[in-house]
Amino acid sequence: MIVSKKHRKPRNIKETHPHASPRETPHPKWLADAIFYEIYPQSFVDSNGDGIGDIPGITLKLDYIKDLGCNAIWLNPCFDSPFKDAGYDVRDYKKVASRYGTNDDLIALFDAAHRRDMHVILDLVPGHTSEEHEWFHRSCKVERNNYSDRYIWTDSWISGGDGLPFIGGESPRNGTYILNFFKCQPALNYGFAHPERSWQKPALGPDAKATCDAMVDVMRFWLSRGADGFRVDMADSLVKKDDEGKPYTIRTWQYMFARIRPAFPEAAFVSEWGRPEESMAAGFDMDFYLDWRWDGVPNGYNMLLRNVDDPLSRKGDKSYFNADSGTPISEFLDEYEPRLREAETADGNFNFITCNHDTARVAPRLSQREIALAYCTLFAMPGVPFLYYGDEIGMRYRALPGKEGGYVRTGSRTPMQWGANDASGALHVSDSAESDTRAGDVTGGSYLPADPSADAPTVAAQQADAESLWHTVRSILHVKGECDALRSGATFHAIERDRVFVFERSTHLQKLIIAVNPSRDCKALQLPDGSYRTIFSIGENEISGTSLRLGLQSFAILEAE
Repeated sequence: MIVSKKHRKPRNIKETHPHASPRETPHPKWLADAIFYEIYPQSFVDSNGDGIGDIPGITLKLDYIKDLGCNAIWLNPCFDSPFKDAGYDVRDYKKVASRYGTNDDLIALFDAAHRRDMHVILDLVPGHTSEEHEWFHRSCKVERNNYSDRYIWTDSWISGGDGLPFIGGESPRNGTYILNFFKCQPALNYGFAHPERSWQKPALGPDAKATCDAMVDVMRFWLSRGADGFRVDMADSLVKKDDEGKPYTIRTWQYMFARIRPAFPEAAFVSEWGRPEESMAAGFDMDFYLDWRWDGVPNGYNMLLRNVDDPLSRKGDKSYFNADSGTPISEFLDEYEPRLREAETADGNFNFITCNHDTARVAPRLSQREIALAYCTLFAMPGVPFLYYGDEIGMRYRALPGKEGGYVRTGSRTPMQWGANDASGALHVSDSAESDTRAGDVTGGSYLPADPSADAPTVAAQQADAESLWHTVRSILHVKGECDALRSGATFHAIERDRVFVFERSTHLQKLIIAVNPSRDCKALQLPDGSYRTIFSIGENEISGTSLRLGLQSFAILEAE
């Protein structure tokens, strides 16, 4: 989830963390070729007709995901929860929520994915639990016990939180407890960087380490049952009042990774952090390029896709892929390249998302052509891409009342649009031909209302239209999967940095030139010396020797021969 963080200028990882411990284990081999598909489970496929998406429904759609070109899944929280924050309020880390199925269903999903050479990572929420978690119930007791210091408690019922949000008056214990986000999410105790009150425990002290060990136990539980890793929610927020650069939180993660990685060297860990100079030092394999915009100041991802204070408005939008913005790519590159180099220095990945469950979808603010150019560019960039469910068909953000703590985010969490609307507004598709799964109709579920518009994009309609966004996304993902120079770690070098963006990706086996023209004008440019052939394109493009003419709103991948 996205919480308020100050916009920070990228720093050199060696200067920020000169004593960061080097990795003792290599990155999982499978990550180099991974292409992730993010699934919000309650909205993807409802296989049993109860109105909520479920894990058997996801298993039913593995072949769809693989055919699209994705070979890995990030599954948003599926654990037992009261769902006051859509599952990011975990009540039991080791139990699948009954509305999604059972632990056996999740293990069956792992097995089915592995048979298809696919991987599944789960969403880990280490910073807080639900107030209904058994750990918290025990921590609330007056009598001292093994869970008394699992959360952060003050030492008096009238004590404030020393600048941190807190709740009092809800337990017999003589103290107030610190929150991480909503009222229902008490903060787990990873300590304070510089304890100043009697109730503030030191980072990596005995109590903080006990919390770390409990979280390692959770990771071990699911990794031993077939999970391939974790995307870690709010990974940078563990230690309270940490210093600039998060040195204590970094050392906390190093402590946990030292205890889990030797037993599971192929497990992948992706951080919701947004500053690879820090997350890579902590020991993560990958870091998301989050959508940041604080006080009107955009980060690079925001510059590309939603450079406007109101993410639903096209008016005043300066994003690069808006055909009418006139924005050069140089502004994005100035912000992006230092972060990319920091990740490369640490032998990690800095990853792009098309969108996610916390971010407004770019449709309908951007057109299908603008979206196609944007996604093709993101998929051709370094790192491991993450495609949010429904983005392959341009599902639209919808202004909806909040659901389960979603608030404005709810409009990006609507049911997957598989087929044509019926009278009830549900979206159906028949999968009776899939003999190894349940036969019959499946739906995206009625967890939230589906898009009722007559022109609502659906998988069925777009699969039948060779010019659709679905076919463009599928084509570029298959090209990515086949090209050595589009692997996560291939080199990146920007050639043109104006309104037209041209960059080179290369390995010792292949060199590619990627060119995008998001404007409504034709552009001509010179390529580096060599001979080229087009292996993928959108719009009109012509090569003559080393001259490339890019038609309006066009994209091309050229291979050096």
